[in-house]
Formats: sequence, structure tokens, C-alpha cells
Amino acid sequence: MPFDHRKYVAFQPVRKTDRRWPNQVIEQAPSWCAVDLRDGNQALVKPMTVNQKQRLFDLLVRLGFKEIEIGFPAASQPDFDFCRKLIEENRIPEDVTIQVLTQAREELIARTFEALDGAQRAIVHVYNSTSTVQREQVFGLDRDGIRDIAVQGASWVKQGAAARPDTRWTFQYSPESFTGTELDFAVEVIDAVTAVWRPDQGQPVIINLPATVEMATPNVFADQIEWVCDRIQYRQHLRVSVHTHNDRGCAVAAAELAVMAGADRVEGTLMGNGERTGNMDLITMAMNLYSQGVDPQLDLSGMAEITEVVEACTEIATHPRHPYAGELVFTAFSGSHQDAIKKCLARRCEGEAWNVAYLPIDPGDVGRRYEEVVRINSQSGKGGVAYVLERDYDITLPRWLQIEFSKLVQKAAEVNGGEIDSLSIRRLFDEHYLGLVPGWELQSYDLHRDSDGVVAQVQVGGEGVETHLLKGRAQGAVEAVASALEHRFGIAIAVEAYDEFALGEGTSANALACIRVALEGNAGSAAALAEDTTSATIQALLSAVSRLLAAGAERPVRETVGTA
Repeated sequence: MPFDHRKYVAFQPVRKTDRRWPNQVIEQAPSWCAVDLRDGNQALVKPMTVNQKQRLFDLLVRLGFKEIEIGFPAASQPDFDFCRKLIEENRIPEDVTIQVLTQAREELIARTFEALDGAQRAIVHVYNSTSTVQREQVFGLDRDGIRDIAVQGASWVKQGAAARPDTRWTFQYSPESFTGTELDFAVEVIDAVTAVWRPDQGQPVIINLPATVEMATPNVFADQIEWVCDRIQYRQHLRVSVHTHNDRGCAVAAAELAVMAGADRVEGTLMGNGERTGNMDLITMAMNLYSQGVDPQLDLSGMAEITEVVEACTEIATHPRHPYAGELVFTAFSGSHQDAIKKCLARRCEGEAWNVAYLPIDPGDVGRRYEEVVRINSQSGKGGVAYVLERDYDITLPRWLQIEFSKLVQKAAEVNGGEIDSLSIRRLFDEHYLGLVPGWELQSYDLHRDSDGVVAQVQVGGEGVETHLLKGRAQGAVEAVASALEHRFGIAIAVEAYDEFALGEGTSANALACIRVALEGNAGSAAALAEDTTSATIQALLSAVSRLLAAGAERPVRETVGTA
């Protein structure tokens, strides 16, 4: 068969018995470098224009990135022009350092320094591939030949910087395809480069260890990082950076474990845009730290603007399930999830640590509204339906009515075949519970107590319908009205459930009553909104009984309503 796993060989893990990183906890954010304008740009079918790059650069600055890789100026004229535009138009804030990439080739390095002429500060990022497969099958060189390319490139970078002493230079070196490079050789090449740059003598140096192709599980990458950090020269004078790709879908995890293993800096892109399956997603990793109480040193509170700008500049849509940024990531359709969220939010007090089921962070922190948390479809349950009514209409349902009403909503959603919106839910509630049977609208009532209990006199009617008076007596108000109905129509009424609620400010009604009654084994529910709880309760009872009578539980309403 063509799908044959036998053509592949398992990646060999690092034989390490002294690993320390599994016991580490990330307590502060690494330094970040956004590479959207270079690595992310190279991954686009249609590369960004200068104007698009400027818009994305401005966003990165506002978010708080202090190191931004702006392109490969020696490789394309647009990248060169963008670099010059930033410098000549003084668009780089004083606390932001631009970074540019170049291969370890003399003419490219010279062109790179030409692009950076006049910059206040800059990082020159030079690289050459060191992996076994590249050495043997692409370049046809041995270890010495590859090491010599790196050393020569480092020397050209040093010379180019020396010719422009007014700029504060940082040198960065990447052994490209680090994950496919023998670790001892990676250390050998890094040490040869730093011997040229001498970070111990004050030259700022970054050693970037890229998972150019993700080849193993994140724990193996962490082992590689810790192994190298333990063995390279001048470690205390270096910043160790990582640049993970997402070929196995683990770029964020690999970067997090790399920081635990000793990395000081992380390169990545917003939303993880990059070649093949993408780069390390800066938003996801930063928000992961945020969710653990660690300040990511980035302001990601305006997630809607971030997604808008990234989509406009890359022409790539954000997946609705993208961590933290997607439209549906804080949305619960499942009934049990909705119920848990509703209960947790109801119990939460302002100032407490965030601890809400199914919501790792407060959606409000990234500019999302709670309206987006609970949405209803055929998979939703009573908690979600009740939450929508309470959130949007200040209608609180008792548990028994939540269960009953949610079945009606679920049936409507199944017929519709998709999501059912808040307005449709309210219409269903009005139709099935609040709607009045003609002739059964409460006009007035009088309740008073005497020595034998409560006496109820209730007038019912409606527009174009004669008003009728019902009289009854019992030990309580509900029972007295029920007694009046029983006496008038010769029926037996059993009140199975009854709840009343005061409504919040800003509503035309002040009270909601919900009631469930049974007539000769047939049960039905109704609700009523009114200015006071007594009116709401009486109307709910009238509505429940009239609905059952209208449905044929006893006899048609028009035959039963008469003069008291």
C-alpha cells in the first residue's frame, strides 16, 4: 500500500540522565521577537506590500514587542525598501530594536548593512544550515566546511558593524535545522562563531536554536536545548533564543519546554503564520503564561483588532477555534458546559481569583463579551437556555421550568438544523408560557383574609371580551384563586410547582411567576410578568389553567367562561 510507515526512521532522543527542566516552572516571560514581517511574510502566497508591513509593524509595537524582525533586505527589494522607510522616516520607537536576516554570504551581508545604515540599534541575524542531511545531500560538505561558512559569515558581520560604529549592534547566529544537527557539532559551530564575536568582551550576542523542521516531541527539543546550554562557551554572556516550527503541531509546547530548559528568548508570529504548518504562535504562548498568572509583557487585550490586522495583512482567515483569538474559543454549546459556566459565574465575586469551569481565562480580558460564551443549538441543555434568558432578558427560570423549556428549544434547534439565537429563544418562551388565551387576562383582584382563610375575587377578561368575576376561599392566595376556578368550572386543580422572582431594574415588569398545574392528570405550565408578584402569580395560574382547558383537558374555553 502507498501509505507505508516503514520508510521512516524514529528520531533518536537525547541520552540524558541529568535533565533538570522537567522540574522548572516558568515564572516570568521570556523576551519575545516577532518574525511576522520576515518568516511570516515569506510564507504568504502573496507577500505583504510595504504598506501592509508598516501596518503590522505598528501593531506589533503597540502590543509591546521590543524586538521585531522586519525582513530579509538582501533578498528582495520590498524588504530593503521597508527597512529604509522605517529608518529614514524615524518610525522605530527608541525602545524597539529591528532585526534582519541574512545568509552567511559576503554580498548579502554587505547589502544587509547597507539597508540598516543610520539605524539607532539593530540585530543582524546570520545563519547557515548545519544539519546532517543538508551537509551531505545539499552542500556536499563535511563538518569543517560547514563550520568555516559560519565563521566566515560571523567575521563579515563583525566587519560590517565596525564600519558603522554609531549603531548599537547585536549579533545573532542560527545553526539552521538545529534539530537535525548532531548536538556536539552544533556546540562546535556555535563556539566557533562566538570566538569571533567575543560576547565576553561586551558584544551583545544571541544564539538562536531553530526547530526549522519539527522532528520530535517537545521533550526531546527541551533536552537538546538544555544539553547545548550546558556546554556552549560564554553561556553567561549570551542570550539563547528558540525558533520553533509547527510541523508536528507542537511548536508552542516545544517553545515552553525550551524556556524551562534554559532558553531566554522566543521567536514566533502572531497566530502562528509561517511556512508549512506555521511558526510558534506568540499569542498562544503569551496567553498561556497570562492564564498562569505570569505577566507576558505584551498587551493582548484588543484581540479583535489583532485578528483584524493580521487577517488584512496576511489574507489568512483566523480559525474559529484558534486558541484565545478564534470566534468560538470561549463559546459553549454543550448543555453540561453551559450549566457549569452559568453556575460558576453566578457564584463568582469580584476580586477573586478566576476559577470558572471550561473558561481558562476571563473572556473580558481579551475584549470578548459574556454574550459570546453561551450559545444555543440542539446540543445545548437547560443551563445554557436559562443563561441566555437571564443574561439578555433578566428572566430567571426555576429548575423545573429550565428542564421543560430547554426541550422546546432543543426541538426548535433540531428542526432549524443549527444555532438558535437569543431572540428566537425569547419568542419561544413568550409563545409557550407568557402568551394569554383570549378572555383570560387578569383585570383586577381583591385578596383579603378573614377568620376562615383568604378570600379571592378575580376579574378576568380581555379586549372585546366580557369581564367575568371568579370567587374562591382557601388558606393561601394561590389556593384561593385555584378554588375559584375549581368552583366555576367544576374541575380539580393540583399545583405541582410554583416559583416567583423579583426582576432587576430597567424592566417594565417587576416580578415573574412560574407555575405548573395538573387537571385530571394533564399537566401544563405558564409564566407571567407583572408589576407585582401577586398579579404575576394570579396571571400565571389563570394562563396555565386556560391553556389546559383550551387544549381540551376539560372543555373549550369559550364554553366555560361565563358570568360568575
